[in-house]
Amino acid sequence: MMKKTLAIVCVLLTVAVMLSGVAGAANPVVKVATSADFPPFEYQDEKTGEFLGFDIDLMMALGKQMGMDVQFINTAWDGLIPGLLTGNYDCIISAMTITEERAKAVNFSDPYFNAGQVIVTLKTNESIKSVDDLVGKTVSVQIGTTGDLAASELKGVTVKRFNLAPDAIQEVRNGAADACIIDLAVAAEIAAEYGDIKFGEPFTEELYGIALAKNNTALLAKVNEALAALKASGEYDEIFDKWFGAK
Repeated sequence: MMKKTLAIVCVLLTVAVMLSGVAGAANPVVKVATSADFPPFEYQDEKTGEFLGFDIDLMMALGKQMGMDVQFINTAWDGLIPGLLTGNYDCIISAMTITEERAKAVNFSDPYFNAGQVIVTLKTNESIKSVDDLVGKTVSVQIGTTGDLAASELKGVTVKRFNLAPDAIQEVRNGAADACIIDLAVAAEIAAEYGDIKFGEPFTEELYGIALAKNNTALLAKVNEALAALKASGEYDEIFDKWFGAK
């Protein structure tokens, strides 16, 4: 009887160990780079360092949909794509506009956000209403962004470039630039914080996408499938409304 009891105990212990291993099995991790200085899309809480923003919430939802844990890696904007190409992370979500030039180096997911460039000025400025009014003016931008590209294509405009989007808008608030060209959503976020600036309708149309290495087609398919599922379930709309209000 003692041998039988010991045998049963051994079996139960073996099963318990196996179940414990299954319960403790971690989800695969997807490493995601973001330049966390672009509210309301991505930024960090000053006290806790927690990543916050529309892109952050969306990526967390995508990770859950894919059965993967998300690890964010804060990376300077101009180092995002080079870091992806060297394998430092699996993908990028950072309010990155899908462009032909970038698509030569990386694959993009299906678009997840439609954005456009706007002109930010002081509320007291009545002379700038369109891009035509920027001739002879000084315009601030975040370096390497589509706002930078748009400003660079304008003739007769002096462009001042900054590493961070808030610094580019602060240049306008300080009176050191006549206007800032920046994404609509970012302009809306900062204008809500400061009452002395305004912006008009977008003069461009842009689509944001998640960037992945060219050879990572398996993850690309998972991301697109998860994104479609979030849109179909209404969860995407919930995240959008949290950060930008009702559409």
